[in-house]
Amino acid sequence: MKKRAVITGLGIVSAIGIGKDDFWKSLKNGVSGIDVIKSFDASTFPCKLAAEANDFNPEDYMSSQDSRRIDRFAQFGIAAAKMAVADAGINLEHEDKNRIGVIVGTSVGALAIGERQHAIFMEKGYKRINPFFATSIIPSSCTSQIMINLGLTGPCYTITTACASSTSAVGEALELIRSGRTDIVIAGGSETPITPFALGTFANVNLLSTGTGDPKKVYKPFDAKRDGIIFGEGSGLFVIEEYERAKKRGARIYSELTGYGYSSDAYHVMTPLPDSAQAERALGMALNDAGITAEKIDYINPHASGTIFNDRAESLAIKKIFGELSNKIIVSATKPYVGHAMGGCGGIEIAACLLMMQNDFIHPTLNLTEPDCECDLCFASPLGENKKLNYILKISFGFGGYNAACIFKKI
Repeated sequence: MKKRAVITGLGIVSAIGIGKDDFWKSLKNGVSGIDVIKSFDASTFPCKLAAEANDFNPEDYMSSQDSRRIDRFAQFGIAAAKMAVADAGINLEHEDKNRIGVIVGTSVGALAIGERQHAIFMEKGYKRINPFFATSIIPSSCTSQIMINLGLTGPCYTITTACASSTSAVGEALELIRSGRTDIVIAGGSETPITPFALGTFANVNLLSTGTGDPKKVYKPFDAKRDGIIFGEGSGLFVIEEYERAKKRGARIYSELTGYGYSSDAYHVMTPLPDSAQAERALGMALNDAGITAEKIDYINPHASGTIFNDRAESLAIKKIFGELSNKIIVSATKPYVGHAMGGCGGIEIAACLLMMQNDFIHPTLNLTEPDCECDLCFASPLGENKKLNYILKISFGFGGYNAACIFKKI
């Protein structure tokens, strides 16, 4: 019989809160973290907005020396991992660290430090490159830093499935727990894509919103007038634990992780399959893995990237799987709060799902004033929805055709 996996700890770094309490307060009250970019001068870019975690101080979680040697996305990951372990009430000194793993999802990895060191190289030559750049630039540096900081010696690896990376990481953690090879996995994602190079690159492929007006109201997934994504940054990491073990130690449980589905479009690097067949397959696989039928789902947290084709493809996949139920199951997008954190978005959004389940409250829908006629789903009210949440479906998609879905159950 397969072992069961539950989530007992949550750590979050985001533009709307560092730590679960501030994060939830912002979500519940409909507070967006999107604003004019402050970390660099973006005045010449078509998109000047992002959701930055301006309140984050790395020295709250590590020494100033250590913080200077690693990229911001690894700083976020260390912070979120430490928060998650503390939240779970686990004393790592009393644990078999060979039985604790780490799986972190990321898409662009250490982009910021790469840009800075390249500028130094071009201006001053190779001898001025930070020697720690060699180890901080690799995408697995966040995973390794968490492993080193916490002294964990179980299976540790990095998942990169573009914007589906975090959700893929959580799903793979479920598989590790089920296999019996680990007792605990710290899993989720981290990403810091708000840099001049990334902003310029995504602007050149017309993926970024160029909307004007109130920054809080520009990012509008599923709306007929949506015009692209707005970057965010952050990390969401979770302590995923074998159920009987968690139960024995009297752990507080946010949710059971019951289902994981995945697929690949094999179609186009930027555009989803028009018929959403593979996205539909990933959702169906997650339901089958959880051993439930579609009518059990109480809430869907969508990928909701805010691009024309992706939102339509996602809506189609939901309608094909849920049929008439797609007019009844409540949907609300989290990205208008926290921006699009690329490979880190699933982790941040799963944190939102767990807190919504814990509080039986669906966060308000932001900025949806005129729904696209092809995105005719049942969206949450702008005031939010009080609802008993027994099952939640989380969906993530990634450039290149990656599809991932996880199902969470209240216990």
